[in-house]
Amino acid sequence: MAINLVSLVMQFLTPDMIGRIASALGLDRNNTQTAIGAAVPGLLAGLSGLAAQPGGAQRVAEAARQQTGALGNFASMLGTGSQTSLAEKGSQMLSSLLGGRDQTALAGAVGKYAGLGQNASGSLLGMLAPVVMGTIAKEQGPRSLDAGGIASLLASQKDSIAAALPSGFGNMLSGTALLDSLGGAARTATAAGSGAARAAATTVRTVGDTGRRAADAASSRSLNWLYWLIPVLAILGLLIWLFGRPEEQAVQQGVTTTQSLTVGGLDVGRQVTDSIASLRTTLGGITDVASARAAVPKLQDVTAQLDKVGGVVGQLSAQQRTVLAGLVNPVMPTLNQLFDKVLAIPGVAEVLKPTIDALKAKLAMLAA
Repeated sequence: MAINLVSLVMQFLTPDMIGRIASALGLDRNNTQTAIGAAVPGLLAGLSGLAAQPGGAQRVAEAARQQTGALGNFASMLGTGSQTSLAEKGSQMLSSLLGGRDQTALAGAVGKYAGLGQNASGSLLGMLAPVVMGTIAKEQGPRSLDAGGIASLLASQKDSIAAALPSGFGNMLSGTALLDSLGGAARTATAAGSGAARAAATTVRTVGDTGRRAADAASSRSLNWLYWLIPVLAILGLLIWLFGRPEEQAVQQGVTTTQSLTVGGLDVGRQVTDSIASLRTTLGGITDVASARAAVPKLQDVTAQLDKVGGVVGQLSAQQRTVLAGLVNPVMPTLNQLFDKVLAIPGVAEVLKPTIDALKAKLAMLAA
């Protein structure tokens, strides 16, 4: 299966880990998850650009070498008072790699996208830096942790990094050089976010012009123009309402595109949506230890279904991965609330926590 650094990083950043990061930084969990979804591909895009510069790959390799084993130590440093030092050291590393200007621009874009302040998003980036570099170090291994290996690895990630950029986030970085290394892939991802808005505006203007022409023609004949104008205005209002809800629009678009997510005879989109629906129903029926035990086979079945999807994800194109992420991301806050609610029931965590942790990790990978 082809390497996907974004997915590897997100596999490590499980929902439980994201919750601990949010708690360590004093941030809202959902905002932190949104910020991480933008920050991880943003950081990798910046590192990819640096690796393409003369001597840049060697600098990335040296930084990654210093973070060998960082993933194993990361969790133990959260909540022990060491997170401040961890964020500061990560910020210093990013400043030396990306430069203060691009680092500040990335922190500002992440903060704006996720609704965080500049300082909060800067601390989050600093905390994510050793995770990203540690993942690179782990993936390359000691023998390939050199300039050539790093340059080759990051050059192969352009499409997956661009596909992981959230809609609209690329536009926030348009004044920087952070996305330059992604080339056409970044422009395609950025254009996808703004294309829907332009199409909406064009459609609304067209309908509006049609309405005016219909009204003018009808009014010249009789007062029956109202019969033409009222339906047109109703359609116009409906379009404005629809296009004014980008997040729901994206979810609906993802659902209607699931038919194209078929790989090796497996309808990935249908498999994921059915699994999520089953998961929500099963979690909603857990009220005590007895119902938790009864739910174990159903949750294991959902896990098996997601395993099938995980086995073919590497065969999806960048565009298909974007659609798949669009199916999973919008429901993650609700699922996380259900997970937390179920695990808070006395005695249930002892029965379900391993299964739920596995489900969280699999969903996080699909949402990347």
